[in-house]
Amino acid sequence: MEDIKMGVFICHCGTNIGGFLDVPSLVEYAKTLPNVTFATDNLYSCSEVGLSLIKEKIEEHDLNRVIVASCTPRTHEPLFRSICQEAGLNPYLFEMVNIRDQCSWVHMKETEAATEKAKILIEMGVAKALLLQPLEKFQIDINPTALIIGGGIAGMTAALNLANQEFKVILIEKEPELGGLLRYLYKLYPTHDDASKVLEVRNLVENHQKIKVITSTEPVKIEGFIGNYKVSVKRRDGIYDIDTGIIIVATGAQVLKPEGLFGYNGSTIITQLELEQLLKENKINVKNIVMIQCVGARNEERRYCSNICCMTALKNAMLIKELKPDANISIIFRDIQTQGTTYEEYYRKAREKGITFIRYIPEKVPIVKESNIEVYNDYLNQDISIPYDMIVLSTPLIANPDSEDLAKMLKVPLEENHFFLEAHVKLRPVDFATDGIYVCGSAHWPADIPEAISQAYAAASRASTIISKDVLEVEGAIAEVDEDLCVGCGICIKICPYNAISMDDNGIAHVTEASCKGCGLCGATCPEKAITNHHFTTKQILAQILASGGK
Repeated sequence: MEDIKMGVFICHCGTNIGGFLDVPSLVEYAKTLPNVTFATDNLYSCSEVGLSLIKEKIEEHDLNRVIVASCTPRTHEPLFRSICQEAGLNPYLFEMVNIRDQCSWVHMKETEAATEKAKILIEMGVAKALLLQPLEKFQIDINPTALIIGGGIAGMTAALNLANQEFKVILIEKEPELGGLLRYLYKLYPTHDDASKVLEVRNLVENHQKIKVITSTEPVKIEGFIGNYKVSVKRRDGIYDIDTGIIIVATGAQVLKPEGLFGYNGSTIITQLELEQLLKENKINVKNIVMIQCVGARNEERRYCSNICCMTALKNAMLIKELKPDANISIIFRDIQTQGTTYEEYYRKAREKGITFIRYIPEKVPIVKESNIEVYNDYLNQDISIPYDMIVLSTPLIANPDSEDLAKMLKVPLEENHFFLEAHVKLRPVDFATDGIYVCGSAHWPADIPEAISQAYAAASRASTIISKDVLEVEGAIAEVDEDLCVGCGICIKICPYNAISMDDNGIAHVTEASCKGCGLCGATCPEKAITNHHFTTKQILAQILASGGK
């Protein structure tokens, strides 16, 4: 039987843990637990000093199990596993105990009780670590091709970035031509550069030897896993299959058409996007222009701010003032969102140009009459009347109506407004939870041109980490089916959120290793107990429960 030698490293995490728990007493308690050969504390276990100490003690004490009691494994487990591997230890012989999020942070005013709870959590970690088994990661071949869905500025930028790195790129767009909403814009804020100049990237994309552009095309079926996706696309002349290693979603968004709002008619009462076309054609022949913000947004139906509306209104108002200095322009707003010093300075310049800003409140929305708008001016605390020749409604970007269908095909989530939802807002802002699929631009959330471009670079960068490899190692802590126990009921197939389980020719469930995340849903629901989730086996979990003593 293996002689288990366990090392326990308890982190102060600055004051996040050390400020609320008695860390020295935790170290002394850990030394009393079965098979613990060495125990100590670190100010920051994830620092270079802390990691070096872990590696040093593994080698010095010949440790074959390691526990770090600190923060969340969601952010730091890969780091600690890698240092164990550097020291010659199988990374799956490492266990992480969360005494920050689940202890010190939630019991800040109960030092003694929180310390006792931390002791129990550490004891549970030791009990599980005693039963850990070495696991091996799987290797899969990688198709070094990128598929980008959506040919707006985000999709084109991502395509060009990857193609310039010598990767083969396939760009599909459901419209007959590339460009997205950028095709309909006149000039861009805050520089007032012609949108057509930015759109010239389209020529680079269409003429790049590494990029294949396919327009009037959309996906109808997506199968496979990271490094090996098969996407069936529909064109005018039939269905075709595309093999790719990664997928970038850059499908953009669409502008809300404000039917039934503020008398919208498409002629004297128009949207900001329709105003762009008039500016393009130099057809602004009116003097009194009123812009109304937050039309169709920040209400019960759409609670969100669309991010780009305020700056779009400022830009178009400034452009009109350049064309017609004597124009009377009023912007009726709830709040002006001008993020950052550059945009704030742009707002100041708009005021200096003589553009009038009138704040209204949701309880008293502007009333559009035949030749004037009646609005309660929150600054003056009185109702005022503004004459108009033209009203421009600032409406939000909304998710494409087919986003839900695409999300189902990709097995990725949407948030409540039907934009695509990233894996983690801070740690993986352009990744999906499903590996090998990325998102950028307004498909993710309403974004202006600079933001869409920066996200496209981020998505391309993340994608290149996959398709730059010949083979990829995938998680070893995954589910495994016992063929002798499986009765082929298919419950695991229905419940798997990653589409990682299928039925083989013999009617037995089969796990696709590259797709499995080891989440445990299949193992927990299998009525025959035919599925084992490695690294979280039934014995390991029961050992933790028993170690807690029911506390």
